[in-house]
Parts: sequence; C-alpha cells; structure tokens
Amino acid sequence: MEEVLSRSNMLQALSRVVGNKGAAGVDGVTVDELPGYCREHWERHREELFSGTYRPSPVRKVEIPKPGGKGMRMLGIPTVLDRLIQQALLQVLTRLYDPMFSDSSFGFRPGRSTHQALDRAKEHIASGHRWVVDMDLEKFFDRVNHDILMSRLARQIQDKRILKLIRLYLQAGIMEGGIVSPRSEGTPQGGPLSPLLSNVLLDELDKELERRGHKFVRYADDCNIYVRSHRAGERVLNGVERFLSEKLRLTVNRAKSAVDRPWNRKFLGYTFTHHHQPKFKVSPESVKRFKGRLREELRKARGRNVRTVLAQLQPVLIGWVSYYRKSEVKKTFEELDSWLRRKLRAIYWRQWKRPPKRARELTRLGIDRVRAWVCAGNGHGPWWNAGASHMNQALPTRHLTQLGLISLVQKGTELNRR
Repeated sequence: MEEVLSRSNMLQALSRVVGNKGAAGVDGVTVDELPGYCREHWERHREELFSGTYRPSPVRKVEIPKPGGKGMRMLGIPTVLDRLIQQALLQVLTRLYDPMFSDSSFGFRPGRSTHQALDRAKEHIASGHRWVVDMDLEKFFDRVNHDILMSRLARQIQDKRILKLIRLYLQAGIMEGGIVSPRSEGTPQGGPLSPLLSNVLLDELDKELERRGHKFVRYADDCNIYVRSHRAGERVLNGVERFLSEKLRLTVNRAKSAVDRPWNRKFLGYTFTHHHQPKFKVSPESVKRFKGRLREELRKARGRNVRTVLAQLQPVLIGWVSYYRKSEVKKTFEELDSWLRRKLRAIYWRQWKRPPKRARELTRLGIDRVRAWVCAGNGHGPWWNAGASHMNQALPTRHLTQLGLISLVQKGTELNRR
C-alpha cells in the first residue's frame, strides 16, 4: 500500500486519469475537477486507504452496442477518485504480474499490441497448424468468480490491505436509475483495474495450454488455439472447456465457438487467406461495421458543405486504416475507396435536388449541356446516378481528393512505409 500511495505513483496515476478523459461517475465529479478535488480531500482518503476504512463508490451502469449490433455490452463507470486509486493499483500490480504472464498473452499489457498478436497467429498457421479452436467465453467480464480471482491474487500479493481493497472494488454495487444493486461476481469493463484482473485469472488458462504444448494466442478473453487437424481441435475444445468450468468456473459459449479453418473465422477484426504462407485480410464483419459507421457520418452530411464533412470524416478514415494497415489483400481498401466516392457523389446529387439545378451543376463541372439536361432528368435515384458515367466525369477522384478525401489504399501504403 505504501508503494501504491507514494507521491510519485499517485502523480503518475493522476496524469494518466486526466489524460484519458472519460465520463463522470455516480458523484458527478468530472476528470477536469479531479486535481482540485484531490488538493482538498486527498489526505483524508489516503488515511482511509492506509487504515482500511475506505469504501469505493458504486459504479455507474452504461450500456453500449456490441460490435456488429448484436446485443449490448455493460460498462461500469467508476467515480474519477476510484479511477485514480485503481490506476495507482494498476501501475504497481503491473510491475509485479506482467513478467509472470505468458508470452502468448497480448491484451492490455505494456509493450504488446493487437498487431503483435496477429503476427503470432500468422506464424502458427504458416507452421502447419491450419485449424483453429476459436473459443468464446460467455459474458466473461460479467461472470468472473470473485473467490477464485482473489485466491489467485493472494498467491503473489502479501499486503492484506491491497487484497481487501481489490475485493471492495469487485463488490462495489452498480447504480442504475438511482438504485444500487450489489454485485457478487464479474469485473465490469470501465475501470482501469479490470483488464489486469482478467489477465491474472486467465493466466491460469495460458499456463495450462503451455503445459499441454498447444500453440495459441490470447488477447483478453479472445483465445485462439492452433492445431493440425479438425479432430485434434475438437479434442482440445472439449478439454479446455472442462478445465475452464472446473478450475475457473467459466463457461465456453458453444454457439460462438468453433473448430474451423482460420480463414473462415475472424480474430481481432482480421482474417487470413488460405495460402500456405497466409496473408492478412480485413474480415467481412469489420468491413460491414465500418460501412455502417460511415453511413452514419455521411447521413449528417446532407445539406452541409462536403469539404466540412470530409474534414470531420478524415480522423475516422485514418484511425480505421491505421489499425487495418496490416491487411495484405488491398482489394478491400480499393472497394471501400470506390464505395465512399460513390456515396459522396450521391450526396451531391441529393443536394442539387431538382433537374434544372442538376443540369446547371453538371454543365458547370464540364459535362456537355445537352447531355447534362438528359442526365438530370433520367428519373433514377441518387445511388444509381452516383455510379453513372456523368457523375464520375463531373466529380472525378481528383476533384474529391482536392476537397479532402483520403484514399485508404494510399494512406495504408504510407503508414506501412513508416
């Protein structure tokens, strides 16, 4: 506890919490107000932490749509003070636990990333392990058994005050609609400490997989085990399911788990080609989700200046291509570039509204006057016209680029050169 509450550790934690921004908890205190709050109240809270009388506040329940729109994911937003204390705990416990974790674990660890996890998965497939046990843990963050987790923590943590504080955080209630519900299991996502606690618990799975000699990659609760045959995969899935149920009281979601070829499954938003030396490819689900997000952004564009819309869209495009730049199948990027250009041309067609206005704009943009009038009155909708030759000629790629549209193909190439 002395190490957690040391001045240097707390200042580092404060800097991290303020830098991460984030919403207020149940008390309404914002991140911007945290430094001032600490100047006034920290000494009292520090004494409470040392004496064991500190009590965390309930977390604020927030639900967000899961990727793909299938169901909702529950988040628990702690107060900014509890985020500060959890961050301070995280910094000390990471130094203790991270060196012990498996080399095949990549989620929420310093110096490790999704891209490194993908590289390791690719290595396993290229080495001949061309079947994957794609395992989904049912509501993992909501189902973590507190007693089992605390017993694993007690193996390394000697300070009883730290163990008591962590259990209090695990048991802090959830507030919804002004009513606090107690919690007997789970580590809701939203607090800084939850990812580390999940790694502590699942490290036991990692060690068991290593003991059995399996090739695997785990990123948080997303675990892929690579084997040489379908029969081996079924055997591994059954064995691991038994281990998780008996030792960790976790449940494998059979509906979402499978033994299949890696190119038929997605992992961290990617999939693979079926070549003996596999290549990275953006998964179809990721493309679909990205298009949905772009449609949302572009829907706001109707009636607004396209240059302004593209300026707001640029961070979204750069963020997406930065993550998916590892894709070696560039056709996906080319198709998305083409689709986005067509969406922008459809916006122009809608903004021009009536045939006379459309004819004038087409003429202004270099289309022959007679052809412009014929095209303006063709009776087809915006999407059809956006793909027709007159709109491609009037608003070529060069014109859209000048307005601020970036090419995913070009940006991906640039990022990979760095």
